[in-house]
Amino acid sequence: MLGPMTDAKIRLFVDQPLGAGQTVPLDRDQAHYLFGVMRLSAGAGVLLFNGRDGEWLARVAEAGKRGGILICEAQTRPLRRPPDLWLLFAPIKKARTDFIVEKAAEMGAARIIPVQTDFTNAERIRQDRLQAHAVEAAEQCGGTYVPEVADLIRLDRLLADWPEGRHLMFCDEGFADGGAAPEGASSALPGLRRTTPAEPWAILIGPEGGFSAAERKRLLALPFAHPVSLGPRILRADTAAVAALTLWQAALGDWTRPAA
Repeated sequence: MLGPMTDAKIRLFVDQPLGAGQTVPLDRDQAHYLFGVMRLSAGAGVLLFNGRDGEWLARVAEAGKRGGILICEAQTRPLRRPPDLWLLFAPIKKARTDFIVEKAAEMGAARIIPVQTDFTNAERIRQDRLQAHAVEAAEQCGGTYVPEVADLIRLDRLLADWPEGRHLMFCDEGFADGGAAPEGASSALPGLRRTTPAEPWAILIGPEGGFSAAERKRLLALPFAHPVSLGPRILRADTAAVAALTLWQAALGDWTRPAA
């Protein structure tokens, strides 16, 4: 379904409901961005989305330094949810962790979960800051859905309470550089194509130091885990996240799904 034509270029995530004639108040930061930085004035168009109601064209009704009001006119895109895919990754250096979250949001992860492994260097994260990066990525890439960024959780705790029916794509750097692949392991793309696209999935990327022997043993014993190789070279954690998301989307995701 194609929405009405608009020359509005700025996209903004809001928490308020969206619908024809709906008034959307702006907070101070949003007003500063639209009217102070982007220099919009009354009557200008802005594209709004909230992760529930699709994308809407709104017009500036009131513009002030500390606030403002937008009024929704028409829906420009329906809500498009990503596949039921989680990305699990061990936090690394700040800028590269930000990169992983941004690319996961752009590439269609529905949920992003930082995990603490035996060799994870970071003991805490700023969940609110990472969530803001996911919002910014959705604003820039034209998405109508913002993935949740969960707080940091220990990998063993997450696996102990793993939801029934969710597959886990376990990307193990131990298969690269001549490492012996365990029984049942496969190259990512052919292996994924033998599974069911409609089922829930998760991708697990390890830390800079790799998985410990105990973690690898536990992961390989899990009935829902699918160990895969990402090629003959050991990838950096941020590169591995993008590569794994790309392979999963190509095999089971929505990249070939017709646009709504």
